[in-house]
Amino acid sequence: MDAHSDDQFVGATRVVLYGKPGCHLCEEALDVLWKVQRDEPFDLEIIDIQTDEALYDRMIESIPVVEVAGETFSEFYVDETLLRQRLKELRH
Repeated sequence: MDAHSDDQFVGATRVVLYGKPGCHLCEEALDVLWKVQRDEPFDLEIIDIQTDEALYDRMIESIPVVEVAGETFSEFYVDETLLRQRLKELRH
């Protein structure tokens, strides 16, 4: 899982993916996030939960966890349609 953030979306909604390298569900979630990001600009931050013991303990059973605008949006799976709807809601 590559740490990746695009400065080109400054001021856009912040989306955070919590996961860890080698997690196939995290990779699938990242693919969905990148796909949606092409059409619905947002700032993406990827956090490796292995870098923080407390975060790891709290999230290891739920990853990938996706936050949108500071609120938990999903665990385990990212629904592309629901993510697009949520991002549109936040723009209005």
